[in-house]
Amino acid sequence: MSGAQVHYELFIRRTPGAAWVLDMATENRALATKTAEEMMSAGKVAAVKVCKESLNAETREFQSISILTLGAAEPVKAKAVREDNEPLCFTPQDLYTVHARDRIGRLLEHWLDRRNATPFELLHRPDLVEELEGSGTDLQHAIQKIAIPEAQARGKTVHELMRTFQGLVERAIERILKDAKKGNLPDVDKEGFAKAAERVSREPERAYLLGAGVAASIAPARTWSDKVVRLLDLADAAPIVGPPRGLALGVIEQPMAEILGSRAGLDELIGKELDLGVRLAAMARLAAAGPVGALMKIEPSVAKIMPPETPATQRLAKWLATEDFQAVRVAIARRVLRELTGPRRLRPNDPTGEIETLRALAMALTAAAGSLVPLDEVQAAFVTRSKTLLTPDFVESYIGRDRSAKEEVEALMWLAENVIGAVNKRQAGRYLASSIGGMRFEKELRNGPDAPGVKLEALAQLQRGVARGGLVPEDYGPLQAKIGDVGGQVEADAKVVTTLARGQSAPALRLLVLLRMAAGEISPIGPAADRARAEALKLIRLDETRNDLARAPERMGQVRQLMEQITKAA
Repeated sequence: MSGAQVHYELFIRRTPGAAWVLDMATENRALATKTAEEMMSAGKVAAVKVCKESLNAETREFQSISILTLGAAEPVKAKAVREDNEPLCFTPQDLYTVHARDRIGRLLEHWLDRRNATPFELLHRPDLVEELEGSGTDLQHAIQKIAIPEAQARGKTVHELMRTFQGLVERAIERILKDAKKGNLPDVDKEGFAKAAERVSREPERAYLLGAGVAASIAPARTWSDKVVRLLDLADAAPIVGPPRGLALGVIEQPMAEILGSRAGLDELIGKELDLGVRLAAMARLAAAGPVGALMKIEPSVAKIMPPETPATQRLAKWLATEDFQAVRVAIARRVLRELTGPRRLRPNDPTGEIETLRALAMALTAAAGSLVPLDEVQAAFVTRSKTLLTPDFVESYIGRDRSAKEEVEALMWLAENVIGAVNKRQAGRYLASSIGGMRFEKELRNGPDAPGVKLEALAQLQRGVARGGLVPEDYGPLQAKIGDVGGQVEADAKVVTTLARGQSAPALRLLVLLRMAAGEISPIGPAADRARAEALKLIRLDETRNDLARAPERMGQVRQLMEQITKAA
């Protein structure tokens, strides 16, 4: 699951045969395994194991893989298979895992939004815990919302699950309030973040304790941007090396990922006044500064959509360019994908800009795919977004009313190039077929003010262009044939081939022009090209033409090359 949201959970067994108890959850694999080894070496536990938890973005469920097990072996179970009819969380510590925080965030989304707080802060701040407990209905509704689906899934009654979760919540509240009353929660602003991290790194519940200190430190911030700045200040003050540094950055990463994974937090940091497309471009640059930065140097279209960086985003980008905060990068990248699959326009009042922005975003996210999110998820998001570019309302606003028939076809060809997905390509082909097959296209090309040669060359370019839009041959073949038919009518109206064949210019020059028409370079393949080929074959047999070519060897090479093209095309 490359690019999936991943964290690591450390479980301990205090005595042989005892139940596993969650001791720590972190996004830092090295920290989890090193802590497990240290606990076994110190003889504090009978067994330890580290599990890798990977979030499935579609089902929102975690897949668990054990990557390290040390100590007493698993006890033999009487039954090989046991029904999983117990609640997901047993102890207050279980509420601090990534998937539990994600669930809490969804259950209490509006309550947390009104207080500009994250699930991480709620779990680590006594003042928020007391406020939620005192609200009564908010907490009760959240418990009810989680109990109903859990009861259906596990074959228990709703009231039974509600009592279970109520007891769990009460124990979690009692725990943090008791620790606050006893003064067990560190004051990282007073003590110093590095010293606090080093001191609590030897405690069994170090992540919980340091998390309380971090939550208290960012509590005075009134905006999401201020919270991010305070977290970056703490990151700058983290221990330099060793397990305390891994602990400190792992704790900071949790609220940072929650803030930047939310719409309100990231929009406020980047700029709410910007169009969605510009904000998504800035997010892509934050999530993958290296690949996107390199792409900006060689692709002006990508650099064009990037907004100026603010001091806060510059600081954040420097941190995200390091190996730390992988979960933050993943959270930002997934936010971009969620917005792409949503209904909001990237550039509400600029259809052309919408396509340009989507094209640039596709290049940026494709460059970043793999390390953050799987490439197939990126492609799926752009397939979904492409559908919004093919609705009648969007196409009508994009085409407008002032374009000529030729300009309309060119615009639709560019649209077809920039949508992905077989169904979307087919729909783009239908729009092209409607425009090219219309009487307006034929009349404007036949009766327009341009010279016949200019019209034929323009039709040749259109004919080649429809094959470059990613349409299947079954879709673009009839379009090329229709363009060729129109070219044949333009040529017949002006008798271009006859005029060239009987002209007064040098025979070799006339031959080259006719061959270029026959090859589809300056005239579309079709009736006009066929007539040009027939006249060219007549002209090349004449002695005067051969003598003229003999006097100009360079033209003979051009004739051979064009004849090869015509033969291959035939």
